[in-house]
Amino acid sequence: MASGTTAPPPPGNLRRIVAASLIGTTIEWYDFFLYGSAAALVFNKLFFPDSDPLVGTLLSFLTYAVGFAARPLGALVFGHYGDRLGRKKLLVLSLLLMGGATFAIGLLPTHATIGTAAPVLLTVLRLVQGFALGGEWGGAVLLVSEHGDARRRGFWASWPQTGAPAGQLLATGVLSLLTAVLSDSAFNTWGWRIPFLLSGVLVIVGLWIRLSVDESPVFQQALAQAAARRTANKADAEQLPLVSVLRHHWRDVLVAMGARMAENISYYVITAFILVYATTSAGVSKQTALNSVLIASAVHFAVIPAWGALSDRIGRRPVYLLGAVGVGLWMFPFFRLIDTGGFGNLILAVTVGLVLHGAMYAPQAAFFSEMFATRMRYSGASIGAQFASVAAGAPAPLIATALLNDYGSSTPIALYVIAAAVLTVIAVGVAKETRHRDLSDTEPIDDAEPATARATDAHSV
Repeated sequence: MASGTTAPPPPGNLRRIVAASLIGTTIEWYDFFLYGSAAALVFNKLFFPDSDPLVGTLLSFLTYAVGFAARPLGALVFGHYGDRLGRKKLLVLSLLLMGGATFAIGLLPTHATIGTAAPVLLTVLRLVQGFALGGEWGGAVLLVSEHGDARRRGFWASWPQTGAPAGQLLATGVLSLLTAVLSDSAFNTWGWRIPFLLSGVLVIVGLWIRLSVDESPVFQQALAQAAARRTANKADAEQLPLVSVLRHHWRDVLVAMGARMAENISYYVITAFILVYATTSAGVSKQTALNSVLIASAVHFAVIPAWGALSDRIGRRPVYLLGAVGVGLWMFPFFRLIDTGGFGNLILAVTVGLVLHGAMYAPQAAFFSEMFATRMRYSGASIGAQFASVAAGAPAPLIATALLNDYGSSTPIALYVIAAAVLTVIAVGVAKETRHRDLSDTEPIDDAEPATARATDAHSV
């Protein structure tokens, strides 16, 4: 075994860790995506009824976007305490916050009942959702990355990433079922509340699983080493994780932010904005649009571990670049297929888009984890990922809807996604390959250090 590495956990223990991370991320993304789908389908009528339909949708997506604004704050707070106290405690807290906010949305009075207080309360609860999700992602992927076998880190760390399509699948499936069995009137009156209230049940299941796992051994080792250093030199005060990240890893934070651009923007255009575009411009029914996302999300779920495994063989960067270039090239065919209005073409458009998105999303967990030293890893990975979401995923449906409203064409929207893909190609292109990096390193990795330094040869583990 290579020096400085931690032994892989028993397979049963690792599978339990993966299950705990996956169930948590699935629930958190279910809650987050459920809001996005409801924003596209009903919130414009229930909370912004005095607006023109497309303007109402814009306002609805604006409340959707504020959830992203809270994600960097969540990343800072959860990252700080996750690097100080451990991954597990913060993951339990994030699950409680997200589930509680989503359940409360299901009980929220609409504009017809309490007037302007309704959209205000909706926005507050959306902020809580965003704050929780800002802390969830980093902890979930680190818990698996730091437990996992270094030779297959890309594969194992990609499983928490499947929580996004699983949450999308669950949220879209519930909404699709309700729209199929309920009339529009019943769904708009009370049916939309059911999926939000179901979150309470899901959180109980998630907490039961998440509380059963152990803290990351890599973090525990780093914590013990830091305590030993403080004992040996009491004057040596440990820097705040955020300060350490900005001092030692600022280039990695910028790379992570750039890498997120195409991944984040394309995902929300493909899965959230499509519900607006397909129903308003292509004349597709709400049910058909939901079903296409449902089917494509199932494929997305299946391909993410495959892309993660490929990143273990050829590296994180090649797989990521393939996804970024592919998404950029797919945008014009994507909208042309939707414009036909055919269900098969709609499925093809969304499925290919999400498969290409998966090539970015799958290696992202291991890629970002491997960029940062242990005692600043939660902060670094979370900050890089969530600060980018403010500029990428947050305004994506809003910008796409505004472009459609102003130009009445999908061409500017396709160019918007292509521009994001170019940024991601540049960011990942200048990044170092991290596939062989040893996560047990507790000291900052010098930016001038060769990519092979402080690395563990995967074949010697």
